[in-house]
Amino acid sequence: MFRIINDLADVSASYATLYCDLWGCLHNGREPFPAAVAALQQFRAGGGTVILVTNSPRPRPAVARQLESIGVPSDCYDDIASSGDAAQASMARGDFGRNVYHLGPERDLVFFQNEDGSAIEVTRVPLDQAEGIICTGLFDDMTETPEDYRLTIRTGVNRGLKLLCANPDVIVDVGETRIYCAGAIAEAYTAAGGESFYFGKPHVPIYQLARKRLEAIRGPVEQNRILCVGDGINTDIRGGIGENLDTLFIAGGLAAEQTGMKAGEPDPDRLAAFLQDAQMSPTATIGHLR
Repeated sequence: MFRIINDLADVSASYATLYCDLWGCLHNGREPFPAAVAALQQFRAGGGTVILVTNSPRPRPAVARQLESIGVPSDCYDDIASSGDAAQASMARGDFGRNVYHLGPERDLVFFQNEDGSAIEVTRVPLDQAEGIICTGLFDDMTETPEDYRLTIRTGVNRGLKLLCANPDVIVDVGETRIYCAGAIAEAYTAAGGESFYFGKPHVPIYQLARKRLEAIRGPVEQNRILCVGDGINTDIRGGIGENLDTLFIAGGLAAEQTGMKAGEPDPDRLAAFLQDAQMSPTATIGHLR
């Protein structure tokens, strides 16, 4: 059985904290969703805390700058926990060696910097000299697919290199365009026989980081007072359920077609079929965050 709600306010009184996804929930990569911004602002005005929990491969300062650049106001959230933050800590420990091959666009080079801008003690080298692979995405995600990386993947697997996946998302929507993310490369790498390591949703490290940043703001918070909000059934919802947290599924994001979105609402029958196929039971579902 599932519950469809009209507004965040229908359930928000039960929660002290939101772990809120970004892409597909708060913005589309180019501009914020005004209703979502207003909903988060209202939640905070009522005493709630909003932690943006994102699979972005970029560390917290870079995510904040990106949000500012597309017009997301800073008063709709309290802090950020990114997959990039969690993955970066592993790389800095040397878990993937000190000489690494970076697979990803130049805009993600901030991944190799500490929050103060200083360089992390790793060196980016060609693939044939690398001790490990750091994947933050595709070099050109607007035109490429994982199929373009067959040789790179095969070379890494044959050399026994571990792959750090800084963004477990497989796809996201940028405006009206659907693009592949680092998660798609990691899936292909694993399928080819390699080892891929994940740090973002639905995996444990990002939730540990989110909890740490939440408690720095308001101290201990009971599990049943945290609501995970997101449009990724296999990231946001699976991860929240895995952490024994309540979840709010945004049907009008990545799964808009499958859930039969019309006039801002999912079709109940198609939503039920989608959730059954995914074998997921979110606490509640909403068309769009509002």
